[in-house]
Amino acid sequence: MTVALVALFVVAYAAIACEHLTKVNKTVPALMAGVIMWAIWALFGEAEHISEELEHHLYDISQILFFLLGAMTIVELVDAHQGFKIITNRIRTLNARLLMLIVCFVTFFFSAALDNLTTSIVMVSLLRRLIHDDQQRLIYVGMVVVAANAGGAWSPIGDVTTTMLWIGGQISAAAIIQTAFIPSLICMLIPMGLVMLKLQGNVTRQPYDYEQANVAEHVHGSSRMFFTGVGMLLFVPIFKTVTHLPPFLGMLLGLAVVWLLSEMIHIDKTEEEKKPYTAIHALSRIDTSAILFFLGILLAVSTLQGTGVLAGLASAMDRSIGNYDLIAVALGLLSAIVDNVPLVAAAQKMYHFPMDDDFWPFMAYTAGTGGSCLIIGSAAGVALMGMEKINFFWYLKNISGLALLGYLGGAVYFMLVL
Repeated sequence: MTVALVALFVVAYAAIACEHLTKVNKTVPALMAGVIMWAIWALFGEAEHISEELEHHLYDISQILFFLLGAMTIVELVDAHQGFKIITNRIRTLNARLLMLIVCFVTFFFSAALDNLTTSIVMVSLLRRLIHDDQQRLIYVGMVVVAANAGGAWSPIGDVTTTMLWIGGQISAAAIIQTAFIPSLICMLIPMGLVMLKLQGNVTRQPYDYEQANVAEHVHGSSRMFFTGVGMLLFVPIFKTVTHLPPFLGMLLGLAVVWLLSEMIHIDKTEEEKKPYTAIHALSRIDTSAILFFLGILLAVSTLQGTGVLAGLASAMDRSIGNYDLIAVALGLLSAIVDNVPLVAAAQKMYHFPMDDDFWPFMAYTAGTGGSCLIIGSAAGVALMGMEKINFFWYLKNISGLALLGYLGGAVYFMLVL
């Protein structure tokens, strides 16, 4: 039975990693593996305990799924009201170096408050308006991937893997911000600084009438939606700290508040007029396949944990590598090739260090930033690869080495200072 479970998981993992080649959405192998592995365990394992095991794991899994559902809907509501343009419309410089500095820092902090995928899409939409030379824009887009992943790694709500560790009780919000902020900043600053040394002059941009754009693109209530939406996302860690309740409840409360605000803003409109700005419409736009992907992966990993496979793997890694810092670094680099969600899910089940042990913030950092080393290594990279038609080898030549230097720089700081 154990061999069958491991073999099925490896096949599913390979299918997920090769999504860009097979053109089959990674949700498909994840769901198939998650369900079939539980079926194998039920048929050939200790069947009388299967239901209890499944209920136990579903409680943990559902917390993550409801959290993501609420966060995605809030972000979609803010975006529907064009709330993010409050920030992006104020970026007007033509200086290539200054623009790189602004784009990277805005991405870094936006990613911590929202998530790295959403932030990347928002920033690339901005860059399309700011830089009209396609080749010139690519280097900025590449740095958006690096900055977004770095920004998401130090916030409990900035990256799905960090959120998983937070909800799972491995890290606290205060600890991850305190310990991972500087390494994540280093991870961005090193490649950003090296890129800025090569930039000269101004970017190529067509004339843009900001005043006219602000009027034409203005949506009623955009400012209120932006500040309320971001405020509710930042409120979630406070809610958990004060009430000691699971974070998904705070996120759902935030969603209810933003939902109510959207209804009040458009209360005088007809149903047809306010439809694009409603939470119902936002729910239809969120990436449901991503939520189902997490469900499948977490179900699959839970079978490996329940059958003792992960405990054995942890022991084997301890014997062969020994150093937990090196294990975390290796897992981070591996996340550039395969998805970081199952890697972190497996690490949560393999290791049982106490909350805020040095291993967990380091794991959050490596899993969150290691994916920047390849364009296919993170959700942000894959999304921008499609939006901007970035060639895999172009990214490998121009960004990967810089991203690796930043990743190792932050990792060295973590190991020497923290």
